[in-house]
Amino acid sequence: MSQSNTSPSSAYDKLRTRLVTERHVWLVTGVAGFIGSNLLEHLLKLNQRVVGLDNFATGHRRNLIEVQTLVAPEQWTNFHFIEGDIRNLDDCQSAMAFPEAEASSGGGGAPVEYVLHEAALGSVPRSLADPITTNDVNISGFLNMLVTSRDAGVKSFTYAASSSTYGDHPGLPKVEHTIGKPLSPYAVTKYVNELYTDVFARCYGFNTVGLRYFNVFGPRQDPNGAYAAVIPKWIASLVRGEPVHINGDGETSRDFCFVANVVQANLLAAVTQEPDAVNQVYNVAVGDRTSLNELYAQLRSKLLPHYPHLQDAQPVYRDFRAGDVRHSLANIGKAQRLLGYAPTQRIGEGLALAMPWYMAQEN
Repeated sequence: MSQSNTSPSSAYDKLRTRLVTERHVWLVTGVAGFIGSNLLEHLLKLNQRVVGLDNFATGHRRNLIEVQTLVAPEQWTNFHFIEGDIRNLDDCQSAMAFPEAEASSGGGGAPVEYVLHEAALGSVPRSLADPITTNDVNISGFLNMLVTSRDAGVKSFTYAASSSTYGDHPGLPKVEHTIGKPLSPYAVTKYVNELYTDVFARCYGFNTVGLRYFNVFGPRQDPNGAYAAVIPKWIASLVRGEPVHINGDGETSRDFCFVANVVQANLLAAVTQEPDAVNQVYNVAVGDRTSLNELYAQLRSKLLPHYPHLQDAQPVYRDFRAGDVRHSLANIGKAQRLLGYAPTQRIGEGLALAMPWYMAQEN
């Protein structure tokens, strides 16, 4: 049984209505990435001012250009971009205010109020291939952002945690207070992020919220490269008539989460005024489990009307991949209860919304 709700979140509706008339300053790190650019788009459409920080290690300028085409010209002027690296403390500090000329504040610039920290080096396989760089970005860079945000006196620090933190714990659905041992260097780094924020809450009274994402997908998710996520990678392969490889027997399952649900969780977490809701970690998912075999069938079915060559297409099975967990399914009750989170798209609905974008990348 799905824990998602197909009707809009009343808490989120109220928040969006409020934000349209309240101008705040947000910092989105990793703003040129998949999730970061979706956060940017939604914030600008809500007439918010956004500082964006990215070094284009995994993000793309084309994502920012696409966002510019999707918002009004006057909304785009509310965006200030800094090309920089979270591993550089000076870059982090320079991102803590919206410049005076663009802010029209009449002072020394408008200080950042809310931080949405998405910058990270993702991918389990990448971390196995290069654990040093993964550690440098995801732990040292994360700590730079924490310290800088604390020193700047921001109201809250919301960050991308990960479902990989559950590690080898076999229980389903995953609940926030029960985790196992990490299965990859990437998982270690995301768990250390949670430990650091807990310490900052205890030692400095600094408000943070961690969001454990479960297999996010949607527009502007890169289909290319060795570490591309499964949905865009498979769609690209199917459209091109290339083999789709499934690691293992295909019964590995995931809780796939459309990016709009992630945007909702970030905004609700950042501005929550519920004391019990801060300094927590939350699952961000829909509470559905889809096997890789089921995912392949859904993708092929949605693409077949447009690409007849898929009529007889079949996946190619190969060995299980090191560091992968067998099954992943989230309990989202905590986020529903404390944040008012109510996901609006399950995997089928999310794929229907995202498929035109994915296909357009291949045409």
